Amino acid sequence: MDKFVSSMKVAALVEANYRLLGVLSRVGIDGSFGEKTVSEACIQSGLDPDTVILLCEVYSFPDFKPTTEQLRHSHVGDILRYLHKSHDYYLNRALVVMEEAVTRLLEPCSAPQRKVVWDFFLGYKTELQSHFSLEEQEVIPYVQDLIIGRRRSGFSIDRFEENHSNVDEKLSDFKNLVMKSLPQVCDRELRIELLLHLCVLQEDLKCHTYIEDSILVPMVRLMENPQRYRERPHTPDEEPQERHELSEREKEILVSVAQGLLNKEIADRHNISINTVITHRKNITRKTGIRTVPGLTVYAILNNLIDINDIE
Repeated sequence: MDKFVSSMKVAALVEANYRLLGVLSRVGIDGSFGEKTVSEACIQSGLDPDTVILLCEVYSFPDFKPTTEQLRHSHVGDILRYLHKSHDYYLNRALVVMEEAVTRLLEPCSAPQRKVVWDFFLGYKTELQSHFSLEEQEVIPYVQDLIIGRRRSGFSIDRFEENHSNVDEKLSDFKNLVMKSLPQVCDRELRIELLLHLCVLQEDLKCHTYIEDSILVPMVRLMENPQRYRERPHTPDEEPQERHELSEREKEILVSVAQGLLNKEIADRHNISINTVITHRKNITRKTGIRTVPGLTVYAILNNLIDINDIE
């Protein structure tokens, strides 16, 4: 099955992809749908069937891309409902469960190890809260005003897109740290439990971000100016690359990065060119799977490359 239609039963939709239970719940369709079709369940919940199908296809088909006609005929209010409920789910359910799992997993670690991992996780949580706060306080009210024909000055969906942060990098780094760098004293089953939570959240957030960037943004552009439509360029996912152990030089560069040095300062310390520093940093990211400086700092501490007290 490569396409959903509103005449299919909700149960068949869930059979095709169990993750859609969460999506349906967020738009207001609960689990007691019996033999209802998608169209019947949507009408009962005050939803547009085509918009719900659009959301489900994002979660089910990796190469899915909405057409301009789909965007024109979908209901932006239903998209806002999904986004608002998703924010609540991430912050008040998914992250709460994950915090509990992190706490239990870190119990046998040393105090410095617990601190550095916990600080990184709380930093990610704060970033996610800030990300959603912008959407709740600025974007959703702006679009709601557009729906009733009220145009607010000083804001546009382009401004939101320009400042739209990527919430995936730090989560990916955290997953790599849990998978590769936590000490062996951590309980194996608890580690797997946390990794499962991380993988589910990462996949869900990826779809959530796609809905924001490739559905909400162009839909609102059409509302702002029905004659204008500019598709967001598709950026293919990076292919996973083979990873190896860090070389001694790369470990030295990683320590300098963890200490907060800039590329020029690292180059001067190790008597190499800035281009060589950049190459080393790319190799470090490729081998560790970690992209952010905070993530690399935690990696360096957990792998005993640097002491936590040496970090400013």
